[in-house]
Amino acid sequence: MKKYMKILEKTELFSGIREEEIRSILGCLSASPRDFQKGDLIFCIGDHITSIALLLEGCVHIQKEDYWGNLSILNKILPGEIFGEAYAMPGSGAMPNNALAVTPCTLLFLDVRHVLTVCTSACRFHTLLIQNLFSAVSAKNRTLTQKLGHMSQRTTREKLLSYLSEQSAKEDSSSFDIPFNRQQLADFLSVDRSAMSHELCKMRDEGMLDFHKNHFILERV
Repeated sequence: MKKYMKILEKTELFSGIREEEIRSILGCLSASPRDFQKGDLIFCIGDHITSIALLLEGCVHIQKEDYWGNLSILNKILPGEIFGEAYAMPGSGAMPNNALAVTPCTLLFLDVRHVLTVCTSACRFHTLLIQNLFSAVSAKNRTLTQKLGHMSQRTTREKLLSYLSEQSAKEDSSSFDIPFNRQQLADFLSVDRSAMSHELCKMRDEGMLDFHKNHFILERV
């Protein structure tokens, strides 16, 4: 775990906790790192889990596939972010989604029972860890609310405009990169890829935006 200490110090979950304190608390949390290859399923629909996953390296998609094979990307997990916490809590039920390793990944699994149980010495850094977990969950809920805002739009164009406007505001720039390729963006917005690509080209022809791969430049018309 030594090579990942600098990453852990920068995560929201361990924010404000010093390296020596992190080393101490990892033992209390039964922390266990695991490697996954590209295409591996980390969690599957129907799994009953007891650990929070923290991504150290790589990229993970939280996704769902319906009976007919239609794929929806619900979230993209980047290094330093957690996932699975909502279904690791006691009584939360089975996982409703898959967690897929999009690239080779290294994850740290934290036993949620040990995370939520403050040790007998009531150490400052364990209490802070619980506060950080609550903050991280709140941030993920805000992200989900933003996604629902995109999904509530009626047309493919409106969904694209909502998403791209949010990304522009997030970067405070009209020029920015998005974290998806075309198929992933279509799956994220739950639209047909061909229809989405056609709409992007129409908006480019209308002077509303320009793009190359995952880089976008928004224009005012």
